[in-house]
Amino acid sequence: MAGMRMTNAQSSSKPLSLSQPPQRLPVAVQGGVQLRIKNSQSSGDRLSQSKSMVLQETDLPQKPISRHRRNQSQHNVFITAGGGGGGADVELKSEHLNVAKISEGGKKQRKNWSLMWSVLTSDQLLFYKERQQETSQKSGGKTDVVQLCGAVIEWTTEKSSRKNVFQITTNTGSEFLLQTDSYSTASKWYDTIRKNIDSSTKADGGFSLRRSNSTEYLPRHSSLPGYGSASPNAKQRNPTHRRSINMFGSSKLKHSTSDSTDKNGVKNRLKKFISRRPSMKTLQEKGLIKDRVFGCHLATLCEREGATVPRFVQICLDAVEKRGLEADGIYRVSGNLATIQKLRFIVDQEEHLDLDHSQWEDVHVVTGALKMFFRELPEPLFPFRFFQPFVEAIKLKESKHKVQAVKKLIQELPKPNQDTMKVLFSHLHRVLAFSRKNLMSTQGIGIVFGPTLMWPELDAGNMAVNMVYQNQIVEFILIESRQIFNLDMK
Repeated sequence: MAGMRMTNAQSSSKPLSLSQPPQRLPVAVQGGVQLRIKNSQSSGDRLSQSKSMVLQETDLPQKPISRHRRNQSQHNVFITAGGGGGGADVELKSEHLNVAKISEGGKKQRKNWSLMWSVLTSDQLLFYKERQQETSQKSGGKTDVVQLCGAVIEWTTEKSSRKNVFQITTNTGSEFLLQTDSYSTASKWYDTIRKNIDSSTKADGGFSLRRSNSTEYLPRHSSLPGYGSASPNAKQRNPTHRRSINMFGSSKLKHSTSDSTDKNGVKNRLKKFISRRPSMKTLQEKGLIKDRVFGCHLATLCEREGATVPRFVQICLDAVEKRGLEADGIYRVSGNLATIQKLRFIVDQEEHLDLDHSQWEDVHVVTGALKMFFRELPEPLFPFRFFQPFVEAIKLKESKHKVQAVKKLIQELPKPNQDTMKVLFSHLHRVLAFSRKNLMSTQGIGIVFGPTLMWPELDAGNMAVNMVYQNQIVEFILIESRQIFNLDMK
């Protein structure tokens, strides 16, 4: 009896042995839930057995994205769980880039460039303020995480004045600008990100959709387009929950028959309105539209007023000769722009203009309005087709031939241009008679009125050279005005 007890005691003290040694199971693939069963029958050895239960994708509840990282300096691998890609995301590229977030969830943000440590994985682009945060295990280390699944990448020159800028737009409406001074570096990043976007989008069977202005994922269901045929019951349950989803790269929207009918109706109504609207002449006759003075062709204005010199030009010249010939810097000094615009508005509205009123007491306002009138002519006082002939005439060396050439060109001008030019230069000649008091010279008047009275139709040449010729032509006509316009005969 005692022997039997000793035998049982010895057999019970022997460690339990299995025919096969325990094995470690690898980390489960996406959607895997690990259950580890521990058996500590012996203090010396511990058994661990792993069982894996894999659920179908359609049965999985949507979970918020959560990630934890191993030490990258040792492994250079990011472990993700519950995300779109699952498994291990290998770091493909990491470098300092200039990053600016200009939109989040469709809402524009102020562009603020920052130098970020950028890490690219197979389905994400992560931005850190400092490189050390990449290996830190503290929460909040990542500044921004860009999901590449369903994103769009493109080069852009409109969003920033910097060079080598490309934009990433996520499927949630967030927009990021990335930039680096090296074109080769930017090009490599662009190509790599684009490939990752394509591969992650294909692997996901499209991309995750989110509701507008929300971080809630739309569930992948058979009722969504491209996910099998929808059951009729599902369509009847949610008839009012249709939302327009902006899908990048999707086909054109198909409009219903009613929409196209409404558009055709709008087009027809617009056509009828345009065909029935009154002509410009009818509106002018009724007084609904008044002809302008500023910005009107010189010939048209003179024809409307029944004269060869515009009435506004004559009124301004008379006012200057009445009280401004001795004003210091006449035509050179600028008047108050707001008052000049007020004067212009009154003239365009064909209201009674009295330049002797106290509000126009500053003679520089009158001269400023006169210069504005000539600058806003659709065709200058010296017509476009005469610009180059006047330049060739002023290049002549002999003064006598130069006077004859300029006089001949002026006589070929249209009557309104010729008479207006004669009145203007006669007035400027009287201004020069008071040069000791107003401190204006022929050169000063040439500089002021050169670009005001003539300019080329197309600025094909050198602007500085043209300006020199403009000033010289006006100055020469002013000096020789008596002979050119036969002023000595009056």
